[in-house]
Amino acid sequence: MAAMLIGRAFKSARAVRARSFCTASAARNPDSDGQSSSSSFTFDKENEKPILVKAPNARRNNNDSDSVTMPTSFMTGSIVGKRFYKKVTTREADDGNGWTVMLDYRTLKTPSKRPLKLPSLALAKAIAAEWEYQLAEGIRPFTMPLMKLACTALERVPLTRPKIIEHLLRKLHQDLVFFRAPEDNDLTSDVHEVQVERIDPLLEWVESEFGIKPKVYSSIFGGKQDDKLVKAVEDLLKKTNDGELASIDALEASAHSVVIALGIYCGKLQIDDAIKLIRLEEDLQVDKWGLVEGGHDIDIADLKVQISAATVFLALSRQN
Repeated sequence: MAAMLIGRAFKSARAVRARSFCTASAARNPDSDGQSSSSSFTFDKENEKPILVKAPNARRNNNDSDSVTMPTSFMTGSIVGKRFYKKVTTREADDGNGWTVMLDYRTLKTPSKRPLKLPSLALAKAIAAEWEYQLAEGIRPFTMPLMKLACTALERVPLTRPKIIEHLLRKLHQDLVFFRAPEDNDLTSDVHEVQVERIDPLLEWVESEFGIKPKVYSSIFGGKQDDKLVKAVEDLLKKTNDGELASIDALEASAHSVVIALGIYCGKLQIDDAIKLIRLEEDLQVDKWGLVEGGHDIDIADLKVQISAATVFLALSRQN
């Protein structure tokens, strides 16, 4: 279900004129001052209240709420209850700055009761489609990756921006694309050849984009990149807005690669290209030993959803 919705949204996103978001001309406003309270997305579950929504066809009175707040369990992936609405629509925000999603006559809110204000109509319609496709038996957050990313961008990133950037910079030293299998080993020489063929062009792009040649390691524990490269990546991350940083963070978590995440952000990599690089070593093993049904195939499907969702969220956020 999630993959189908993402595929439809991505088709509309591809119509957007390609722009470079990594050059100086694309630099945005400096990053906002973040509160470094916590790098995790948590709420007080003791104060969590269930969703109580009056039937859409019932008469409204002064005590009726004009909004719907998602419980904190929405962000954990748990089923949050039966579908309680009939119609899903989008409309411009009350202040004219952004777009919101309506469930019947109620405005959708985030788990911390903030209005779900989205930067583009395209993204609002994509999230509305996720809500529209929910079944009567239950609302399943794991089929709504764009909604979860929107909540992350609105709630987690503004509070923990410095820690998210710090985390990404630490992960840069252990980046997937910097690992190189030993060339002089009969068991790994074929892997080394494929890595040189497919990953080296991405490393060349890193050098041309940031002005520093990245180092490659043979240790699975990574190494240490040049401080100038780390500073250049940090400067780029600080120029992102909350939605872009949420996308990059989600891409890195799925790809285990800051470079692949930035490649997608800057338009160097498409979804299929990124997935092939992420799965390079494992796909070689599958070609050699075969695919394990119920294992490899599920991992591939999950990876496609996660990478596609973050990429589509990034693209639709940039549409006007």
